[in-house]
Amino acid sequence: MDDENDSAVLEAHVGTRSPCWRLGSDSNALELAAVRGLTNISVALSAEQAARIRALTGVTSHLVLDIALFGEPVRLHLVGKKLTTADWAGTACAYSDTESVARDLAHGLAFAEQVVSEVNSLVVILDRNGMVQRFNRLCEEVTGKREVDVIGRSAFELFMSPEQGAQSRTNITGFFASNQSFAVERYINTVNGPRLFQFRNKFVQSGSGVDEQFLICSGIDITEERSAQQRLSELANTDVLTGLPNRHAISERIHAAIAAETAATRGQVGILFLDLDNFKRVNDHYGHITGDRLLQDVSAIISGCLPSGATLARLGGDEFLVLFEHGTRPLLEATAQIILERLRTPIHLGLMEVYTSCSIGIAMHPQHGDSLETLIRSADTAMYVAKEEGKHTYRVFSLEMNQKVAKYMWLDTNLRKALEEEQFVLHYQPVVDIATGDVHGVEALIRWQSPDRGLVAPVEFIRFAEESGLIAPLGRWVMRTAAAQAAAWKAKGLGIRIAVNVSARQLQDMNIVHQMASILDAAGLKPGLLDIELTESCFIEDEGAALALMKQFRQLGAEIHLDDFGTGYSSLSQLSRLPLDAIKLDRSFITAIDRNPRSQALVRSVVSLAKALNFAVIAEGVETHAEAEFLKQLDVDHAQGYYYARPMPAQAFEAWLAETRKLRLIA
Repeated sequence: MDDENDSAVLEAHVGTRSPCWRLGSDSNALELAAVRGLTNISVALSAEQAARIRALTGVTSHLVLDIALFGEPVRLHLVGKKLTTADWAGTACAYSDTESVARDLAHGLAFAEQVVSEVNSLVVILDRNGMVQRFNRLCEEVTGKREVDVIGRSAFELFMSPEQGAQSRTNITGFFASNQSFAVERYINTVNGPRLFQFRNKFVQSGSGVDEQFLICSGIDITEERSAQQRLSELANTDVLTGLPNRHAISERIHAAIAAETAATRGQVGILFLDLDNFKRVNDHYGHITGDRLLQDVSAIISGCLPSGATLARLGGDEFLVLFEHGTRPLLEATAQIILERLRTPIHLGLMEVYTSCSIGIAMHPQHGDSLETLIRSADTAMYVAKEEGKHTYRVFSLEMNQKVAKYMWLDTNLRKALEEEQFVLHYQPVVDIATGDVHGVEALIRWQSPDRGLVAPVEFIRFAEESGLIAPLGRWVMRTAAAQAAAWKAKGLGIRIAVNVSARQLQDMNIVHQMASILDAAGLKPGLLDIELTESCFIEDEGAALALMKQFRQLGAEIHLDDFGTGYSSLSQLSRLPLDAIKLDRSFITAIDRNPRSQALVRSVVSLAKALNFAVIAEGVETHAEAEFLKQLDVDHAQGYYYARPMPAQAFEAWLAETRKLRLIA
């Protein structure tokens, strides 16, 4: 083939020495035209030749084909690229026409240069020493530096901090050796200050024939994206109310601390598990806004009690956790004691003064748990034991505590089920006139008939019912059952008054009087035969509200008894304000009163005071004839206890009452 002749053939048949060419995906015919978009002639290609053209990508490239043009062989130099999924196009010339080839390649390179310059990413080309070889327009805008001023200078020194520059220099040296592409994030000095960019870096071979590699760095600004991610991470790990680390965050820290702990570590991983003792009461009484403010103040107080290095977190509700990554048992116990002492001081919330306290459980790794879950569970267990043993104290975990928690969990599951299935019964203990022996009334005492454990005494479950909030539905059941029994006895001609116990937690429900009125109406008891027994704790927090409820109870025909008198905090001045009908002396004053001068003096004083205030006096826990006789001498009005009768079911009480009256008639 003659090169000059090839050019002449093209000009003769196509009208130009450098025609445009096109190949579609649906045909192996190469279209040649003097003007792009038109078709002068089509040349049939072999399948192999068509496949070579279709191998071109979106980057301008070239190849050589031998074709026949109207019977004349021509060697074509094609320059072009893939335009769409179905089209490849470019320009052609005779293989020897270097001027045309150079022009076409120059056009392709100019286009590529324009793409690099105008692309909406930073594009920097570096040599293996980090010297700038190319610097696109966006780089100039972002950095405020011109390409002509940075070519041949170190990108690390121009745009990075010394630390990040050193890291990048090490990265490039290593990756040049392995020829691997990589991605990094780097802070770059820009006209707006340091900004975070993500660079995707790829190595390319020089096309100049020299065995030389360059690094193409393409970067995008991810400052806002990372800032948003950081904010989301903070929200995911921070308690919104207090600003403390949340459960997820502290769990991660505990896990990391356990993993990092070694035999050579000074101290051990240890945690304090804190739970406020009366938070629900504050929340219910003052509202959630006040409750939230209390949690914020408590978190600040606890933070101020912690040694350096300890981390406080809020787990949720009124539960907090303190992590010691290098603690000792004495340090954790001392910190717990400091927190307890500090919380003795009232917290001022505006014009209100709120008293709170907490129960604390302590657990150490690895003695009390060798994992995150077991360590927290052990501290939680110790905290529950602290609550069970009086609150406002701390306990260090021991294996024996698991039995107490097992009991707690059994109650949590089975007491709710017992309410649903009404597994409870009432037993009735007579209250007698101490002078005549006549039955004055009865006290209703709840018992739980558990399918698993038989008859369960109230001392086993009442405290849990109060802490778990089950005391309210349990109290309503007691009222309904007692009212129904009083109505049944009334129908039999037995006008027996029944006293039911109401706890301080129940009085927080301001609908309790309305509930009792509805129960009395449903039972047909007008006036009511139900009496209310309250303990002194009912008046501690809000005496005014308690007094109002007591007056409403009395309007329903109920008598009000102050139960367990002498074990609480009632003052003489407070007694004079209470609308009471009777005072019930605690059994601790009655036991062996006939032989205890101190108890005799105390009871004598109380009886004298009660008479002056027009209150009846009821003695609880009378177990001997000597005690009963001595109380009669002190002018006590009524008594109850094993000396007279044990608590018994309703049917047994009826039989006991009939027998007692029969014996008195005989006597």
